[in-house]
Amino acid sequence: MAMHNLGETRSSNQRDHLLQTPDTFIRTVLPGMRDATAVVHIAPAAGAAFAQYTAELDAGGTLGATATQRFFYVIHGVADLRTDSEVHTLTAGGFAYIPASVAHNVTASERTRLAVIEKPYEPIEGVATPALLVGREADTTSSALMGDEDLQVRGLLPGDAGFDFAVNTMTYAPGAALGMVETHVMEHGLLMLEGGGIYRLGERWYPVTAGDFIWMAPYCPQWFGALGKVPAKYLIYKDWNRHPLG
Repeated sequence: MAMHNLGETRSSNQRDHLLQTPDTFIRTVLPGMRDATAVVHIAPAAGAAFAQYTAELDAGGTLGATATQRFFYVIHGVADLRTDSEVHTLTAGGFAYIPASVAHNVTASERTRLAVIEKPYEPIEGVATPALLVGREADTTSSALMGDEDLQVRGLLPGDAGFDFAVNTMTYAPGAALGMVETHVMEHGLLMLEGGGIYRLGERWYPVTAGDFIWMAPYCPQWFGALGKVPAKYLIYKDWNRHPLG
């Protein structure tokens, strides 16, 4: 019987953050899934106000329904998004925002991996709920974070008040780093897509690489620096556009 590295792992679950590495992933089937599995990275059971999971679909596999708003990003493969009136085919780098009111189906036409985020919507009186939105990361504007051209951010969702969360990709040139340790009221869900580096979470420092997932609770001190010879890139969620008192 294998000793499985005598129980060693980079995964860590702390009061204000979680690092989940692929060697600890457990796959499950969520209600309504067919020919697909989910790695649930974070959920309210762990203290988050949203759920994020990686869906792994075989050809013909489908996601289940959700009672909340949903966002998904195609990591690789091909996914068809169908509503009562529209059909969209999304490839790697494609994404979709789907309001809770829109019945839909997501089906893979080949082996496909999706990053999926689901969150109960927080309405604001007098502000319209966002409509279905489908896009491609490559078509969004890339901008330098705090003027640092080696750190590029792409906002995948509009910043208007109808949206109660944001999803961005952030790409670091080798050796680039955040210019400050951030501590703020927003929580994060972060999936490493490419490359790697060092992440400070709370009072701890972690080596991270493509495939890792990080959750940061509100006010968790956080900082990242890219290491290696290739850029580091991650997909990052944060709650947004709402008063902290709810």
